[in-house]
Amino acid sequence: MTLTPAELTSAVSGGIGTSPQRPDGNLKVRGEFAYASDLWHEDMIWGATLRSPHPYARITSVDITEALKVPGVYAVLTHSDVPGRNLYGLEHKDQPVLAVDVVRYQGEPIALVGADHPETALRAMKKIVVTYDVLEPVVDMETAADDTPLHPGGNLVRHVPIRRGSQDITADVVVTGRYEVGMQDQAFLGPESGLAVPATDGSIDLYIATQWLHVDRDQIAAALGLPQEQVRLTLSGVGGAFGGREDLSMQVHACLLALHTGKPVKMVYNREESFYGHVHRHPAVLYYEHGADHTGKLVYIRTRMYLDGGAYASSTPAVVANAATLGVGPYEVDNVTIDAYGLYTNNPPCGAMRGFGAVQAGFAYESQMDKLAEALGMSPVDVRIRNAMTEGSVMPTGQVVDSAAPVAQLLKLVQDKPMPAGTSSDIRELPGGVSNTTHGEGVIRGVGYAVGIKNICFSEGYDDYSTARVRVSMVNGSLAAAVHTAACEVGQGLVTIMQQIVRTELGIERVTVLPMDTTIGNGGSTSASRQTYVTGGAVKAACALVRSRLDGRTDIGDEVIDETTEWRHRATEALDPVTGQGNAHVQYGFAAHRAVVDVDVDLGLVRVVSLDCAQDVGKALNPQAVVGQIQGGSAQGLGLAVMEEIQTSGGKVRNPSFTDYLIPTVLDMPPMSIDVLELADPHAPYGIRGVGEPPTISSTPAIVAAIRAATGLALTRVPVRPEHLTGT
Repeated sequence: MTLTPAELTSAVSGGIGTSPQRPDGNLKVRGEFAYASDLWHEDMIWGATLRSPHPYARITSVDITEALKVPGVYAVLTHSDVPGRNLYGLEHKDQPVLAVDVVRYQGEPIALVGADHPETALRAMKKIVVTYDVLEPVVDMETAADDTPLHPGGNLVRHVPIRRGSQDITADVVVTGRYEVGMQDQAFLGPESGLAVPATDGSIDLYIATQWLHVDRDQIAAALGLPQEQVRLTLSGVGGAFGGREDLSMQVHACLLALHTGKPVKMVYNREESFYGHVHRHPAVLYYEHGADHTGKLVYIRTRMYLDGGAYASSTPAVVANAATLGVGPYEVDNVTIDAYGLYTNNPPCGAMRGFGAVQAGFAYESQMDKLAEALGMSPVDVRIRNAMTEGSVMPTGQVVDSAAPVAQLLKLVQDKPMPAGTSSDIRELPGGVSNTTHGEGVIRGVGYAVGIKNICFSEGYDDYSTARVRVSMVNGSLAAAVHTAACEVGQGLVTIMQQIVRTELGIERVTVLPMDTTIGNGGSTSASRQTYVTGGAVKAACALVRSRLDGRTDIGDEVIDETTEWRHRATEALDPVTGQGNAHVQYGFAAHRAVVDVDVDLGLVRVVSLDCAQDVGKALNPQAVVGQIQGGSAQGLGLAVMEEIQTSGGKVRNPSFTDYLIPTVLDMPPMSIDVLELADPHAPYGIRGVGEPPTISSTPAIVAAIRAATGLALTRVPVRPEHLTGT
């Protein structure tokens, strides 16, 4: 029997456009899913890391003698035990696997212990004696470029200038502002963890929670002095990521201990160590000047941005480029002057986090649009619509937006949503909740709007691709398919999307997602809202090759049809180093929010009453997952608006725990009315547009705008704290 591909697809459920159950869903709900912290191996030992208590110091000596004497200790390693290159990094190889003669941030790894029990490893770690010559840390991002150089070449990681149109034009109405964004943590719930298993031939297998298997492998192999083929990585269960697992944490450390001892080594960070063990969102200081005519039309935007990269570069160069290229927001403006700087300091290293530079810029430019509206006597929505980008608009980089840009439509959708009911008399629905701080007295309501823009996929000429293998065989008399990639499932639902694509393309309902590992080609990072686009594109392309060989057959006997392919999106290009011009990005995503808040102006407490959103996703391959991404991104934006900040003093972290670093809970998240637009991008597989990051960008400024509307305060810094509202 033969069927056409269309007939095959129509007979199968769970394809694109539907919301099938996740293959790992039941296990996760029942608490039976195996995360990386659950890994176990016979005869394994435990690893621990000794970290610097100082943000900046010279190491004058390290004595491991007493640590080696602790019963149950198998190894104590320092930088001299790193057999390969003792430097790694995503863009610059500037971060040591283990510190040599200087530490540049509090928490920098200095030594490793391998022992028969985690408590034994900790006891031994405390017996390592390190002497320091403590130095004055560099902590101010605005002056860091002229301060003590922390790396050869100075403290400027990258400067991105953008120049478009006139640089000295004037305008009728001018508003200026200085804005600050605090350091936000990804706050994933599964701590850094992994298991390294040595092989008899000197190679190593690492089972790890990460975002990018192949880049991890390449950096690990270089540090171990091994060929890449002798370092094999398999993805373990990942309890969230949001950018915080894009850099190495304990990967090399576990492998070093395993190869040194000949035993499997497990490492799991506790929560405090996790705060020191991964990068965070860049704190930023941003200066903006907006000029407009009397009708509200933007004439020019000028901005100077500083992003604190902390002690090592991580992805700071790309974050700075995003902040710059997206720095005017989703608005048309002919005259632009942008200077964005990423700096080294002795603060904690900062790198990728959901929104990736666009969040910092978004808070500033949306605050400016509200200030401009007030100066013009216009509504915040009207001034945005007056300047809204559309398809065919030109970015500050000169790039033409060549797919849907429904900025005005998104704003109108959130503006037209019904308002929530008035202030409640139920204390559970008031600022402060069941702490019973108010029964409505001193509570004022405010409404705020914001819209944001985010690039999708990697940029600036990066060779961004993914690899997919699709295999079809007969199982119990029916066709069954298996899909294999190295693209990391970190909770976002890629495992479901891959099944849906195979079902749609091949008309085969039974689809198995094979473990993600480095035995197949690169899948790229699970970041930049790129995996559905790029790995989805690779799976779709592999299916096309398989389908051409199936030729409509529903019975292939003992034959196995197996195809592997790489898939790339259209090329981007580097920015001009002087003018910042160039087609740097693949695609743009847009989201808008309306926030309604109640503020207790006496105590400075805020309750977000509603947080409504409209977003264009191109095509909702899995509508339920799309809504989940919008809700999750909005929750992280809410956190940055009113509670989340890693607080540092002199480079030291003051709140490395979920007791003192607050994140939104189910009680903090309000109801969300969400409109999902499907305006296809003709350049993308199925017309899709990356979903995960845009809602994080517009949710923060919308909430702060609503608090401003309630209080009349300027509020130029996030997160907004009670003392910002009460003046105490």
